[in-house]
Amino acid sequence: MIKPVRTMLFDLDGTIVDTNELIIRSFLEALKGIAPEGFSREHIIPSMGLTLSDQMKIFSGLEQVDHLIAAYREVNYRLHNELVKPFAYVGEVMDHLQKQGVRIGIVTTKMRLSTEKSLKFVGLYDYIVPDAIVTIDDVKNAKPHPEPVLMALDKLGAAPEDAIMVGDSPVDMQSANAAGVVSVGVAWSLKGAEKLRESGAKHVIDDMRELYAFAGLEREKLAGR
Repeated sequence: MIKPVRTMLFDLDGTIVDTNELIIRSFLEALKGIAPEGFSREHIIPSMGLTLSDQMKIFSGLEQVDHLIAAYREVNYRLHNELVKPFAYVGEVMDHLQKQGVRIGIVTTKMRLSTEKSLKFVGLYDYIVPDAIVTIDDVKNAKPHPEPVLMALDKLGAAPEDAIMVGDSPVDMQSANAAGVVSVGVAWSLKGAEKLRESGAKHVIDDMRELYAFAGLEREKLAGR
């Protein structure tokens, strides 16, 4: 185990907030008549974690995808409250970590508006240091580039060696490792734990409460698993 850390960075979608079905539904509806016949969730999952623009280019074969992004966002906003929920124990863990002095940031490829909407809807926004919410709107280079992770660390006044980055996709692991931060994958990723290990995850957790140990907190907090 690494030395106890006082800074934890989290990806959003698929890591702390379960937006998986929302994302899949949004792509399927936005790409009707555009994507090749037979386009399905199995085609979407491998690219989740990339920017929306990059995914739309991959799925449509088009270079200009602004109209597809607009269609995606219309579906995404319309279905948001119906399909979005936090993953198990996320609120409990963030509440306890914050009370113990751990500073929490978000590093996501989502735009700020939808990021804050999701965090507020599931009741997690107040656990995050507001200045340390780094979105696609804030950077020149999205994950897997280290820029978003390094920006979040700078906002929190933290050194890479004193932080971890928790995520569900290969780009999260790559961005964290490139920034010198310990990468932690989540086994509930749609991509699977093995894919995260192959992408460089230093640790993979099966339960959010395992993060207590990374902060040097007592293992009995895991009681009742």
